[in-house]
Amino acid sequence: MGVLTYTDERTSPVLPVRIFKASIVDSHNLMPKLLPEAVKSIKFIKGDGGAGSIKQINYAEGFTKHHIDEIDENALTYKYTLIEGNGISNKIEKVSYDIKFETSPDGGSIAKMTTTIYTHGDFEIKEDELKAGKEKMLGLYKVFEAYLINNPDAYV
Repeated sequence: MGVLTYTDERTSPVLPVRIFKASIVDSHNLMPKLLPEAVKSIKFIKGDGGAGSIKQINYAEGFTKHHIDEIDENALTYKYTLIEGNGISNKIEKVSYDIKFETSPDGGSIAKMTTTIYTHGDFEIKEDELKAGKEKMLGLYKVFEAYLINNPDAYV
């Protein structure tokens, strides 16, 4: 098994607690509303959103299942593992994400994410594939951010 780990950091003018509530705690309700062409539905197939839950995201083309490893609303941390669906293949066993939201010096937020990809055998992921994955995550982050900026009373 191969293991590839990378980190990423994003800043936002939105308070960390608001982004956490919208993009993590209530993502199953908000994401299909914000991205109806891409995300058809999100449901918990095990649990209620706490640690140990399994969330299935149904896309226009395919699905993913996420195992929620840890969620801490006080520390604004979230850990989950992509265990099935789009992104999992005979080359990629699973992908784990560790996300932490912090207050930035200017009063906004800093989102820090560590991604760990577990591959089968000696399979190597190409740089352009990694870049495409990062761009998708950034796009999603920007959608939540724009919604919160345009709706200052949401998720306060």
